Amino acid sequence: MGRDRLAALRAQRQNATPDPGQGAYEMQAHPSPSANGTGNGAGTDPLSAFYAEATAIQDSIQDFDDNVTRVAEFHSRSLNALDDAATQANAAQLERLTDETRQLSNSLANRIRALEKPAGAGPDAQIRKNRIDVVRTKFMATLQRYQDVERQYRQQYRQRVERQFKIVKPDATPDEVAAVVNDDQGGGGQIFAQALTSSNRYGDSRAAYREVQERHQDIRRIEQTLGELAQLFNDMATLLGEQEEKIDAIETAAAGVAHDTEGGQKHTEVAVKHARSARRKRWICFWLTIIIILIAVGIGVGVYFSQHPIKSSSST
Repeated sequence: MGRDRLAALRAQRQNATPDPGQGAYEMQAHPSPSANGTGNGAGTDPLSAFYAEATAIQDSIQDFDDNVTRVAEFHSRSLNALDDAATQANAAQLERLTDETRQLSNSLANRIRALEKPAGAGPDAQIRKNRIDVVRTKFMATLQRYQDVERQYRQQYRQRVERQFKIVKPDATPDEVAAVVNDDQGGGGQIFAQALTSSNRYGDSRAAYREVQERHQDIRRIEQTLGELAQLFNDMATLLGEQEEKIDAIETAAAGVAHDTEGGQKHTEVAVKHARSARRKRWICFWLTIIIILIAVGIGVGVYFSQHPIKSSSST
């Protein structure tokens, strides 16, 4: 019996003791985001949030610039591909990268627009304006570089089309070459097909025709990208003009306030001078009045005593 009771007491103590890995953990308080400074609550400094977003945008612009470099590399590989399999694989990778870069550039444009909206008047307005100018200029420079890359490889693709067409028809006229290179309304394809029927190098001609079709697709994709980049560049330039107009309006208003303040100060100085002069004139008038009164009293007393002389006591 003694052993059973001792075992029961031990069992009760074990059940009453909390599990340090369960109860103690459940009682711990979870720190709030605002307490450790990582949250985006109302206490966040607007200027610090602005700088953080501007830095993040600059990092994304660097990613955009890296993508432009990769696009140029894929264009170079496409021109130097030795077989159809490599050409198709490279074209698929280039198309995916182009789509990714398009989404990134559109996102950057929207973020820059959002960054410029709060930048108005205030003590930090010039700081914001300078930083936004840096971000926008860097983005526009990358847009310009992307356009230059696309124009460069569009020209190289056209030169490749011209060379492939001359393989099929060495005596092609400049008009025929231009029609095939530009592929105006599909006329280039018809000219190329006609040249194939008269060529005595059928195998090389068919390979040249396939490459010309592929290059035409590359050129159309490049022209689409160039149109989108031109639109983004124009939007950024327009936004820059709007911001400059806003800044000019703010500076004009500030100059007007300063002019009005200066004019008010001048009017105040004039009013003070007039008030001092009027007060001085009032004192002059006051003392002149006193002097006139005293003179009049003196004259009256003199007249009175001249008419009523004082009789001496000796005469009485």
